[in-house]
Amino acid sequence: MTDGRCPVAHDDPVPHDVAHDGPATPHRLEPDDQHAVNAGLRARGAAVPVLLPGDVPAYAVTRHEELKGFLAHPDVAKNARHFAALQSGGIPAGWPMLTFATVPGMTTADGDDHKRLRSLVTRAFTPRRMEALRPVVHELTGTLLDRLAEAADADPDGVADLRRHFALPLPMSVISQLLGVDAAHQDRLHELSNEIVSTATAPERVPAANREMVAILGQVAAARMKDPGDDLTSALIATRAEDGDRLSEEELIGTLMLTIIAGHETTLNLITNAVRALCNHRDQLELVRSGAASWDDVVEETLRYDSPVSYFPFRYPTRDLPVGDAVIPKGAPVLVSYTAAGRDEREYGADADRFVVTRAARHLSFGHGAHFCLGAPLARMEAVIALEALFTRFPGLDLAVPDDELVPHRSFVGNSPQKLPITLR
Repeated sequence: MTDGRCPVAHDDPVPHDVAHDGPATPHRLEPDDQHAVNAGLRARGAAVPVLLPGDVPAYAVTRHEELKGFLAHPDVAKNARHFAALQSGGIPAGWPMLTFATVPGMTTADGDDHKRLRSLVTRAFTPRRMEALRPVVHELTGTLLDRLAEAADADPDGVADLRRHFALPLPMSVISQLLGVDAAHQDRLHELSNEIVSTATAPERVPAANREMVAILGQVAAARMKDPGDDLTSALIATRAEDGDRLSEEELIGTLMLTIIAGHETTLNLITNAVRALCNHRDQLELVRSGAASWDDVVEETLRYDSPVSYFPFRYPTRDLPVGDAVIPKGAPVLVSYTAAGRDEREYGADADRFVVTRAARHLSFGHGAHFCLGAPLARMEAVIALEALFTRFPGLDLAVPDDELVPHRSFVGNSPQKLPITLR
């Protein structure tokens, strides 16, 4: 991306609620039908003003080319010291999105500090450690497929919620085993993760959810300090840089929080969205079964077509920054919209709204640049193993309700239905 301006396309389909906004009227982000809204926001420009909970003004970057440039721009920061409204006291108490801005760790660090933290985490987050989880994922998948069948058999209509019985416990169990988290903590950590990620959480619950998650992860860290094991938490505690630097206790807890949330919420949504897409596009499923496409292709097209993360917070321009036809003011909080960019007609053509497993198009759903997701290989591995085993075991699997009856998750950060009712035969 250059600092020049790009022309605005005016012929995109514009949903009714967005079309009636004036050119400078911010769109209020809601956990809604994101793809319909995204089309209208892309039509307004590459960077559009939005309103966050608490009427906090922000911007969203919605087009692929400009988003790719923005993610790697040297004048875009992640540290909340650049968040003008937060620094001036303009953010309301208990703001539900505050954790995204202030959690200590790689996602809120810049420059040398980010390099230091990423280097320390990368030393522990090794390819060998990830590959060692492959048999674990296979074993868990088999166990959960049995439980999914039992849940469907127990229902009079043969219906089971794929999210609850399969897409959630698989990545939650894997990430917990990776971190050395006891099974007793897993359900509660998922509940707290949901509260933190949700953009509809009541203000009084936000600090309480954060405190409880920090307390649980503090117990995990203390247990691993006392009795180290072959897990990522123990490795993070033990890892030092060549100069003797290591993660502080606050950075360790922040890293564990990030890993728990991103390590299961993203994969949960990815598996759910892939199953939904395949059930709605049986011709694409047949391409995989015939060998004309692979399960890797399914995962990559799902990441583009229905990204598990939609509007991800936050980045801040360190100067007034032109993006497309707009200028984002210095210090404004910016969300990057992976769901909007994933269906940008300028990048993917007139059929950008179609799920095409042979498309082989690149996407930005794991980020780009210095903050590219470290856990991407693990998420891809889990999704490929899960989808192949699921549709091999249950070739007649289908949605139990019409697609338009699926209710979106209560967040515009995460992107997935709250439930995915399916039948297995």
